[in-house]
Amino acid sequence: MPRVKKLTPSLLKKLVLQEKRRIMEVLETGEEDSEKLAKKTEEVDADELADSLAHDIDYLKALKISEARLRRKLRKVNEARKKLRRKVVRSL
Repeated sequence: MPRVKKLTPSLLKKLVLQEKRRIMEVLETGEEDSEKLAKKTEEVDADELADSLAHDIDYLKALKISEARLRRKLRKVNEARKKLRRKVVRSL
Protein backbone atom coordinates (compact mmCIF):
# COMPACT_ATOMS: atom_id res chain seq x y z
CA MET A 1 0.00 0.00 0.00
CA PRO A 2 1.52 3.38 -0.99
CA ARG A 3 2.21 5.81 1.78
CA VAL A 4 -0.05 8.88 1.63
CA LYS A 5 1.37 12.22 2.66
CA LYS A 6 -0.96 14.83 4.09
CA LEU A 7 -1.02 17.99 1.99
CA THR A 8 -0.55 20.90 4.36
CA PRO A 9 -0.61 24.56 3.32
CA SER A 10 3.13 24.89 3.91
CA LEU A 11 3.89 21.77 1.84
CA LEU A 12 1.64 22.99 -0.94
CA LYS A 13 3.35 26.39 -0.94
CA LYS A 14 6.75 24.69 -1.10
CA LEU A 15 5.67 22.56 -4.05
CA VAL A 16 4.29 25.56 -5.92
CA LEU A 17 7.49 27.57 -5.39
CA GLN A 18 9.64 24.67 -6.60
CA GLU A 19 7.54 24.30 -9.72
CA LYS A 20 7.60 28.05 -10.33
CA ARG A 21 11.39 28.07 -10.06
CA ARG A 22 11.66 25.16 -12.49
CA ILE A 23 9.33 26.81 -15.00
CA MET A 24 11.22 30.11 -14.80
CA GLU A 25 14.51 28.33 -15.54
CA VAL A 26 12.98 26.62 -18.54
CA LEU A 27 11.47 29.86 -19.84
CA GLU A 28 14.71 31.82 -19.45
CA THR A 29 16.82 29.31 -21.33
CA GLY A 30 14.38 27.73 -23.73
CA GLU A 31 15.43 24.25 -22.61
CA GLU A 32 12.87 21.52 -22.19
CA ASP A 33 14.29 20.07 -19.01
CA SER A 34 16.03 21.79 -16.12
CA GLU A 35 18.39 18.82 -15.72
CA LYS A 36 19.72 19.39 -19.26
CA LEU A 37 20.16 23.02 -18.35
CA ALA A 38 22.23 22.12 -15.28
CA LYS A 39 24.58 20.06 -17.44
CA LYS A 40 25.15 22.96 -19.84
CA THR A 41 26.03 25.55 -17.20
CA GLU A 42 29.68 26.23 -16.67
CA GLU A 43 31.29 26.75 -13.31
CA VAL A 44 33.14 29.97 -12.66
CA ASP A 45 35.83 30.52 -10.07
CA ALA A 46 35.09 32.92 -7.25
CA ASP A 47 38.00 35.21 -8.17
CA GLU A 48 36.42 35.89 -11.57
CA LEU A 49 33.19 36.89 -9.92
CA ALA A 50 35.05 39.06 -7.44
CA ASP A 51 36.64 41.03 -10.29
CA SER A 52 33.25 41.45 -11.90
CA LEU A 53 31.77 42.60 -8.61
CA ALA A 54 34.57 45.10 -8.08
CA HIS A 55 34.02 46.44 -11.60
CA ASP A 56 30.29 46.81 -10.92
CA ILE A 57 30.97 48.67 -7.67
CA ASP A 58 33.35 51.05 -9.43
CA TYR A 59 30.77 51.66 -12.14
CA LEU A 60 28.13 52.33 -9.50
CA LYS A 61 30.37 54.92 -7.84
CA ALA A 62 30.94 56.62 -11.20
CA LEU A 63 27.20 56.69 -11.83
CA LYS A 64 26.62 58.18 -8.39
CA ILE A 65 29.09 60.99 -9.15
CA SER A 66 27.47 61.73 -12.49
CA GLU A 67 24.04 61.62 -10.85
CA ALA A 68 25.12 64.28 -8.36
CA ARG A 69 26.44 66.42 -11.21
CA LEU A 70 23.16 66.07 -13.11
CA ARG A 71 21.14 66.91 -10.01
CA ARG A 72 23.10 70.16 -9.61
CA LYS A 73 22.41 71.05 -13.24
CA LEU A 74 18.72 70.21 -12.82
CA ARG A 75 18.54 72.42 -9.74
CA LYS A 76 20.01 75.33 -11.74
CA VAL A 77 17.56 74.76 -14.60
CA ASN A 78 14.62 74.67 -12.20
CA GLU A 79 15.78 77.91 -10.54
CA ALA A 80 16.09 79.62 -13.93
CA ARG A 81 12.65 78.35 -14.88
CA LYS A 82 11.16 79.78 -11.67
CA LYS A 83 12.78 83.16 -12.30
CA LEU A 84 11.48 83.29 -15.85
CA ARG A 85 7.99 82.23 -14.77
CA ARG A 86 7.93 85.01 -12.13
CA LYS A 87 9.14 87.52 -14.72
CA VAL A 88 6.43 86.48 -17.19
CA VAL A 89 3.70 86.60 -14.53
CA ARG A 90 4.80 90.08 -13.40
CA SER A 91 4.83 91.42 -16.94
CA LEU A 92 1.24 90.32 -17.51
